[in-house]
Formats: sequence, C-alpha cells, structure tokens
Amino acid sequence: MGVSVAKVTEICASSEKGFDHAVEKGIARACKTLKNVSGAWVKDMKVDVEDGKVVRWRVTMKVTFVLED
Repeated sequence: MGVSVAKVTEICASSEKGFDHAVEKGIARACKTLKNVSGAWVKDMKVDVEDGKVVRWRVTMKVTFVLED
C-alpha cells in the first residue's frame, strides 16, 4: 500500500443564493486550479446585510488535495 501526502489551502467564496451555493462555487473554482481535491472543511460563515436583508453569503474553507507522486 502506497503512502499519500495531502496539502490544505484556504479559500473564500461568496454567493447571492446561500451558503450551499457559496461552498459549491468555491469547490468548483478550486478544482480548476488544484488536482485531486478530496475534501473541504468550512471554517467560517458570514453574511453581508443591506437594508436589513441578507444580500450575500460568504464561506471560508480549508480545501484538501492529494499531492501527486
């Protein structure tokens, strides 16, 4: 059985639809640049409010990807 090594990087993403959409956008964008994305941990969530209404959902994630040999 081989040994694998993973790296973790932190990214931020936002959406005008909700937290789930922000996570999906962030992962999709990370996969364009990083190979072998294997998971993510949502570290922080926040919202932007204007005139008493939520207008943007933001997430900060730690994305894990496995390094190639």
